[in-house]
Amino acid sequence: MTLNIGVGGENVGRPIGDMVAVVRASGADVVGLQETIGSEVHGVRPDGGQKLADLLGWNYLAQPGGCGVLTRFPIVRASPHKHGALLRTNAGRAVWLFNTHLAHAPYQPYQLLGIPYAGAPNLSTAAEAVAAARAARGAQVEAVLADIRAASDVPGQTIIVTGDFNEPSHLDWTDAATQAGRCPLPVPFPSAKALTDAGFVDAYRAIHPDPVARPGHTWTPMTDPTDPADRHDRIDFVLVRGAAVEDAVVVGERAPAADLVVNPWPTDHRAVLAVLRLSNGATRH
Repeated sequence: MTLNIGVGGENVGRPIGDMVAVVRASGADVVGLQETIGSEVHGVRPDGGQKLADLLGWNYLAQPGGCGVLTRFPIVRASPHKHGALLRTNAGRAVWLFNTHLAHAPYQPYQLLGIPYAGAPNLSTAAEAVAAARAARGAQVEAVLADIRAASDVPGQTIIVTGDFNEPSHLDWTDAATQAGRCPLPVPFPSAKALTDAGFVDAYRAIHPDPVARPGHTWTPMTDPTDPADRHDRIDFVLVRGAAVEDAVVVGERAPAADLVVNPWPTDHRAVLAVLRLSNGATRH
């Protein structure tokens, strides 16, 4: 599962126990967390991911940029730059989980729709949006891909990438979605595309390929979809290489926006849960 817990689990004023309930209700074995660091108290910013791990009795790897890997499985080691953790499943399988939180601004959907945010200029074309997205997040995406290349040298090994990409998918802002009024124009957004170009499968779109029928919005449960000052999109992803996707659902506050409903919902992003069947690749690493 990928789950942005929002300023260390504080940003919608719910107790950390509500986040524990989300993890338990999901049945996830591995969770990529974003926004793990809370507000400063007496000079210290607590790690909400570590709090979750302690309450669940799970293992935890704190990562750069306020991210963390939370898992019931043993953590064998971190990748060279800690973007990923090598896990060992109960069956002895080696699985890499990489996790990231890409830059939130400038945010191209807002720029294309003329919604003021972070002082960013308005945009009018797909080419402008792609260029702005690459400038904002391209280096971060390449850093994750470089860490994947450096860490994993076993052919066929399962590698999972979770994250709040703060950018929609090229699989969602399509011609069909534009014709259906789901987005203002087709845009081949580059960040998730860089992962699919590297052989990763978007778990949610593997199970729900039609972005019109199943938009799968993860941003945001905090505003109405018709709010002219916001734009709802799918920006949180589980991407997979070396495993089969058997199911993928949005976890959130209410149906039909969420397939798996957990109340009260304690953060401003919905989560994405994927069920994977591991390949017959290497079992030890």
